This record gives sequence, structure tokens and C-alpha cells, in this order.
Amino acid sequence: MKVLIACESSGRVRDAFLRAGHDAMSCDLLDTEVPGPHYKGDVRDVLNQQWDLLIAHPPCTYLSSSGLHWNTRRPGRAQLTEEGVEFARLFIEGSTHIPKRAVENPVGCLSTRIRPPEQIIQPWQYGADASKATCLWLHGLQPLKPTAWVPPRLVIYGDKYVMRWDNQTDSGQNKLPPSDDRWKERSATYPGIADAMASQWGAH
Repeated sequence: MKVLIACESSGRVRDAFLRAGHDAMSCDLLDTEVPGPHYKGDVRDVLNQQWDLLIAHPPCTYLSSSGLHWNTRRPGRAQLTEEGVEFARLFIEGSTHIPKRAVENPVGCLSTRIRPPEQIIQPWQYGADASKATCLWLHGLQPLKPTAWVPPRLVIYGDKYVMRWDNQTDSGQNKLPPSDDRWKERSATYPGIADAMASQWGAH
């Protein structure tokens, strides 16, 4: 299969498809973090080429539920959300010439502004000791099947027991400290999910 991984600089999904024997290329405004087939630039430059499968990770900074409250507090941020929605729409609704498509994003406004996702997955279903609800909008693809379950730890928070994974504090916040690269670390696809995409969607 000829596979385009849009908005990916980590190379994780691209490399999973390469290992599975597919012709895969990533694309991002940033350089690839690891050597491999990569187009640095606007994905719209290559989107209309002949692809069998598109997996897109549109930027979620202005789309995720955790940040939408800033839209009424910071001038100009609501407009950035509008631009983000239309960019994601390009993959969800606009790339109709690509027969198989998957668009990934955290829980956020795309579910109401475009349409609900076909699936919501968690890293702990794919071998990672981590929690991060991830929505998948699918076209021509079956939902991903879990591959390796990782159990949570139980902690007492308030007056009840709650489930937490290694990337979470007891209150449920992400453990990553503030840094210039925090957004990049949080947005990278977990290896187990990348491998599941390649083995399951690449086999169709």
C-alpha cells in the first residue's frame, strides 16, 4: 500500500508501516525526528497524489476539550480553533479520493463541529502504561482491535478509588512537566498503537 502519514514528525506510524512492507511517507512542517521518507512542508502539496491510505494527526492545540475554555479569554484564539476545524475537515471529509482514511485527535470540538468519531481508543489497550483518550474518524477501515491490555493502579482520590496509569498523577493530570517540547511528546503516537495500525489496517 502507498501510505501518507500527515502531520507527523516523530516517524512512529510511518516506520511501523515501513516495517510491515508498505510504501509509507510522513509529512509535517517540521523535520522528521528519525531518518525516513518524509516531506517537510504543507501536506496539501502532496495530498492529491495517489494514496491508498491516509492517516492524519491534525494539530490539536486549539481543538481539544482541555484548551477550549481559553477561547473566551484570549483574543484571537477562537479564530485559531476555526482554522483548526477546517484543516481537520480537509482530512475527514475532503480527501475523498483516498479510499482508506483515519484521522486521529483527542476528545474535543471535532465531534460536534464535524461528526462523532467511529472509535475512541486508549494507549493502555495497546501495551502502554498510559491513559490518553484518542478519537479516530474512519473511512474504509475497521475499528482497531486492542492488542495488549495494561491494568491501572488504584488510588484513593477524594472519597473513592479511581484508576490511574503511569503517565497520570493521582488527581488525573498528566505528569509531563512544562517544557518547550511538551506538546510534541504528548502528541506522538504510542508505539503499540502505531504497530496496531500497520498490522491491522495494512492487512486490508
